Amino acid sequence: MSMINNLRKAVRFAHPRHRRVDLSHPGRSPLGSSVVNCVVYQEGLRQGDCAAYEAIARVRKSGRGFVWIGLHEPSEAEFAGVAELFGLHPLAVEDAVHAEQRPKLERYGDTLFTILKTVRYVEHDRLTATSEVVDSGHVMVFTGADFVITVRHGGHGSLGPLREGLETVPDQLAKGPAAVLHAITDHVVDQYLAVTAAVQRDIDDVEADVFADSRGRGTDAGRIYQLKRELLELKRAVAPLGRPLQSLSQDQLPGIDTDLRAYFRDAADHLARATEQVTAFDELLNSILQANIAQVTMAQNEDMRKISAWVAILAVPTMICGLYGMNFEHMPELRWTYGYPLAIGVMAVACFVIHRGFRRNGWL
Repeated sequence: MSMINNLRKAVRFAHPRHRRVDLSHPGRSPLGSSVVNCVVYQEGLRQGDCAAYEAIARVRKSGRGFVWIGLHEPSEAEFAGVAELFGLHPLAVEDAVHAEQRPKLERYGDTLFTILKTVRYVEHDRLTATSEVVDSGHVMVFTGADFVITVRHGGHGSLGPLREGLETVPDQLAKGPAAVLHAITDHVVDQYLAVTAAVQRDIDDVEADVFADSRGRGTDAGRIYQLKRELLELKRAVAPLGRPLQSLSQDQLPGIDTDLRAYFRDAADHLARATEQVTAFDELLNSILQANIAQVTMAQNEDMRKISAWVAILAVPTMICGLYGMNFEHMPELRWTYGYPLAIGVMAVACFVIHRGFRRNGWL
């Protein structure tokens, strides 16, 4: 009776005739609802779409299969019905609605709650000091004995293609909700690898610009710093996921059997590779930034040496002109016909000798 009561309470959310929709919300399903899909799977085969309360009633009545409900940025009111229908923990519901958590895995009774951060590489013609390189979002996954609920936040990371791909492999879907969790996790980790490959191209371009200009004038340090900031966004998605994947691949968790733990270990290996790449990129960008700063400093020192050399050269005629500009009556060669040409010649020879000395020492 308790299940029937819960189903009745959730009707106002799940049944389209009783649900208010927000057609202005971007990225929603064509109906305007936060519910993108609600599908029943039995023996790995899709049995059709229906409302949430009808789907779970069908599964629990037959004792076979599971329900996969996909939502996109639901509000608290929209998610309340699903949370009550499936008995989701309030803390997990709060995290799923607000989407401000780092990747993690929580167990609430027989339900697993997994948070994943999705990433997307933002295409750009040339990296600038304000370019957006990495765009991030969230995917929350509730997995129980007979249901999977995915909550997606962000304008990218649609799970539609993933669902369609899984439906072509019914043997994998037949393994239950944990198989869906693995597929989503594997998909997200593959995105990490794709984004790291794209970011590497940006790093290579910046590195080439830095070392192509030995004087350090052609590369803006702001570009390097911006790329480092965007890499930090990627690092926040990749690094914290290591512990949840380790638990999924090693710990005894509800719905995760030995065969599936092997699949999660494979995803953990891919994540480790992405983590190593992100760490290496961070260290490389530090080196590139230091090299750029060193080049700028060397260029400034070279400019200062040139300025100092020209000051020293001009000091000789300045000194001579200063002496003769004191207007004393008795000064050498004041009344000599060739006194002026002699002074000019002495200044020219002195400047030439000093200039030659600086050129020989690399100051000019």
